[in-house]
Amino acid sequence: MTDQLSYDYIVVGAGSAGAVIASRLTESGRHSVLLLEAGPEDKNPWIHVPLGYGKLFTNATVNWLYSTEPNNEQVNRRIPQPRGKVVGGSSAINGMVYIRGHRSDYDQWRQFGNTGWSYDDVLPYFKKAEDHQRGEDEYHGVGGPLSVSDVYEEHPVAKALIESAVLVGHERNDDFNGAEQEGFGYVQWTIRNGRRCSTGVGYLKPARKRPNLTVATNAHALRVLFDERRAVGVEYDQNGTMRTARANGEVIVSGGAINSPQLLQLSGLGPAELLRTHGIDVIADMPGVGQHLQDHINGPLMFRLNQSISANDIINSMTQRIRSGLRYAFTRKGYLAMGVSMGGGFFKVNPAAVAPEIQTQVMLFSSHDVGGMPHPFPGATMVNALLRPESQGHVNIVSPDPFIKPEIQPNYLTAQKDRDILIGGMKIAREIAQQAPFQKYVAEEHEPGPDCQSDEDWLTYLRERGRTSYHPSSTCRMGSNPDDVVDEQLRVHGFEGLRVADVSIMPTLVSGNTNAPAIMIGEKAADMILADSR
Repeated sequence: MTDQLSYDYIVVGAGSAGAVIASRLTESGRHSVLLLEAGPEDKNPWIHVPLGYGKLFTNATVNWLYSTEPNNEQVNRRIPQPRGKVVGGSSAINGMVYIRGHRSDYDQWRQFGNTGWSYDDVLPYFKKAEDHQRGEDEYHGVGGPLSVSDVYEEHPVAKALIESAVLVGHERNDDFNGAEQEGFGYVQWTIRNGRRCSTGVGYLKPARKRPNLTVATNAHALRVLFDERRAVGVEYDQNGTMRTARANGEVIVSGGAINSPQLLQLSGLGPAELLRTHGIDVIADMPGVGQHLQDHINGPLMFRLNQSISANDIINSMTQRIRSGLRYAFTRKGYLAMGVSMGGGFFKVNPAAVAPEIQTQVMLFSSHDVGGMPHPFPGATMVNALLRPESQGHVNIVSPDPFIKPEIQPNYLTAQKDRDILIGGMKIAREIAQQAPFQKYVAEEHEPGPDCQSDEDWLTYLRERGRTSYHPSSTCRMGSNPDDVVDEQLRVHGFEGLRVADVSIMPTLVSGNTNAPAIMIGEKAADMILADSR
């Protein structure tokens, strides 16, 4: 070991939750914090231009470039699973859609025995994080580090989709994060004045002026160090140099649903048989570490438009790119200032369901390959995500080498209920798209096309073309069951000085995008850690 430094807290991962925790723990000036980030600083200019996420989808410098394993039963192919490997984590490369999930998601967590995690319990942390463009009200906050903004100008295709949904009986909803989630309307973005507001920007940038915060970039955590059942530090590789740091207080693992279970397994916490297979000494046989993986699989409906009003037209034309770039440079508006989707909605397939079962988002582009070049024609996509999947998978190491990517097996669509609901949701989405307001702009349904009619047709299409919404969760699940990993305080069962705080702790996947909940988890975790330090 080339050096050994001591801090009150070590936070592993400067992403959506970790950056929040490091910022909050250093506010008082009483605690020293080391924040480890495997990736670089967020200096890539495309991180800060909202539409730049397309440039980051296959960029190995800022993206872990994970992919799922084929599932021979249903989805027998690999699906890209990008995760942020940069200051700000996935909040630096995502589509910037701000969705919290449904009230019942959190109430169910509480019903599972997780005290302090009901909707009423977590709402103050969502509000604490926010600096909402609309101002403060019962559901939104102002003055927080995270800028949340409304769509700044309507787009005819998004407007037409919302109008079409209302025509077939769906409610208009102007705030999916307010009193009700169900209905159709415009989304909210984590964008500030035409620039991405990642946790690296909102939380860490001001926090890094504090002398009690040390941020180590290009610092890949190798394992957590233990003194019997107490976490005492972290061993990490920084630019090829092995280092170790000691935590006088706690180690907080915030690597996300893939990296957090990987690090615990590499450190000797996980399914004993798996660890022994890879020659890792078992500190604790914890069968739930890396298990219960849930993700939002979605089915896209792609349309060729009859007018040149999509992002496809901008990206495929040098002249349009220049015009769009100039507009963004001078006004911070236009396609470059937009999140991945502009509008959409939440609806039930089964009218008796407690909460919406499908999330639809309209994206003003289309492409054959996820993250690939857009179609050579004007295009738009309706992405329809299964919100409450029953199918579960795992994240398991395949080597004792921390630099070898783990196996990611989500087992998409293995549950019959998942197949039934998603197929039903696709049919409802098509019905919306066939209404006159939306059809005004449609030349044809490009995928799956009019030949897709029967349930078997839809299932074949989902098997061949279904995608992930990039919302992996629940691999270090919170609860009190034998295979749960952390308690309601996010402390790893059976250990002192060790917590996990990110979306991996979700007992069940929330009904919507996961970035806002990840930030909330970071806010709540910081409060619990500080309460224990008094």
